[in-house]
Amino acid sequence: MCADPFALGAVVDALEAGGIEWLHIDVMDGHYVPNFTLGPDFCRALAAHSRIPLDIHLMIEEPERHVHLFANFAGARVTFHPETVRQPVRLIDCIREMGAKPGVALDPSMSAASCQHLLPLVDQVVVMTVNPGYAGQKLLPFCLEKITDCRKLLEACGGNADIEVDGNVSWENIPKMVDAGANILVAGTSSLFVQGRVAPEDIARFRQLAG
Repeated sequence: MCADPFALGAVVDALEAGGIEWLHIDVMDGHYVPNFTLGPDFCRALAAHSRIPLDIHLMIEEPERHVHLFANFAGARVTFHPETVRQPVRLIDCIREMGAKPGVALDPSMSAASCQHLLPLVDQVVVMTVNPGYAGQKLLPFCLEKITDCRKLLEACGGNADIEVDGNVSWENIPKMVDAGANILVAGTSSLFVQGRVAPEDIARFRQLAG
């Protein structure tokens, strides 16, 4: 979402050269969040161009109706918001059966405990540190504690899910997020993306700060 669409190929090539592990794709439907963004055709084109697997974040209502459009890309992760679906356990199973790794995302209003029962079932937990929908927002400081809460709950239940942080992952906030327990960081306009482009030296700086 933060990349210049007219330079997308060059941006993806720079990310690939820098060893970036996943391409984070924000899918928004104008219902769950007040914005429209990327869709399955975009994901298909991206998967055909790049060897980096897709990390697809479904910020949509009724994700069970559309997940089949996103869960068939090689190595993909598909994350949804549990409050948008009536049967989240069934959806987790469906994502895994389709060959993708399932994840759950926590809106700032959702506590870590609200999805405690789902943590052993997923491969990643995405902690939103801004309100979902738009790039360039400020960090909601109370969400840092939620990262630690998720880490403690995972340790208590024996889960091995990654904890991904999405929202204002800035140069200043990266060390705080890692210290809180995150091991995947979604880079955006607060760090890597400058006018839609990515510089190799910034990827190196990002890795250094992330430890």
